[in-house]
Amino acid sequence: MRYVCSVLFFLLFSLSLVASPWPRQKGAAYLKLYEWWLRFDQHYTSTGELDPNATLGLYNTTLYAEYGLTDRLTGIVNLPLLSRSTINAQISGTRGNVITPGDAINGIGDADLALRYALNKPGSAVPISATLTLGIPLGEDAGGEQGNLQTGDGEFNQMLSIAAGKSLGANAFLAANVGFNNRTQGFSDEFRYGLEGGYAFVGRKLWLIGRLTGSKSLLNGDTAATTSSTSIFSNNAEFLSLGGEVNYYLTPKLGLSAGAATALSGRVIAAAPVFSAGVFLDLNR
Repeated sequence: MRYVCSVLFFLLFSLSLVASPWPRQKGAAYLKLYEWWLRFDQHYTSTGELDPNATLGLYNTTLYAEYGLTDRLTGIVNLPLLSRSTINAQISGTRGNVITPGDAINGIGDADLALRYALNKPGSAVPISATLTLGIPLGEDAGGEQGNLQTGDGEFNQMLSIAAGKSLGANAFLAANVGFNNRTQGFSDEFRYGLEGGYAFVGRKLWLIGRLTGSKSLLNGDTAATTSSTSIFSNNAEFLSLGGEVNYYLTPKLGLSAGAATALSGRVIAAAPVFSAGVFLDLNR
């Protein structure tokens, strides 16, 4: 069975690529190095029911960067520098012997490259942006002894999204986005959507951010009738997810971040939370 965690990637790090309607100023930059991890022993089936599976894990060390090419155009990169995919050994509950040995692979992960363009003048009361995100298949899509471990899905996808936002004074914001993800290699296309809100405390040093995101499969891929496979990346995954993030500025430019997200409901995705922790450099302040 293919137990998906690829969609949960989107819940934490890909959201930054699509949700923000605010472009970076020309020459301004944001850099973040973070750890992202998921470990789960059950998943949502294609009918939305919970089902157990061998314990699987995915652990990424990722570099994320934004740079203002102009006042309206921002370039974005999200690159997993090291991705580790694991499956635990399956042990007999009666005899205690190993039924299937565990396995693991290490390598680079799939990257995201994006361009975000402000559709109205920067500084507008309700900024609106369009983002084109390209999913670059740099990861391994059939690793391990049984070919069931992956650090990428092996497909090149293109996602176009529209986002709008509103600053609520100097200490709060709201944003919403919708997008269409065109996938290749027999994967079904997807409709994506999200809401995001944040509030600043402690003289704007501490930011608390909440997110509600979702994905709906169009079930139009070559394998739309089945979700069986031998890896942790899957087709036709759907979810409604709730997540949050904390960002704390140690200095006006340097800070720490931590986040988590989990699926409130889903189909063909892991039934476990994902976590992240990192350090960032904000050169826009």
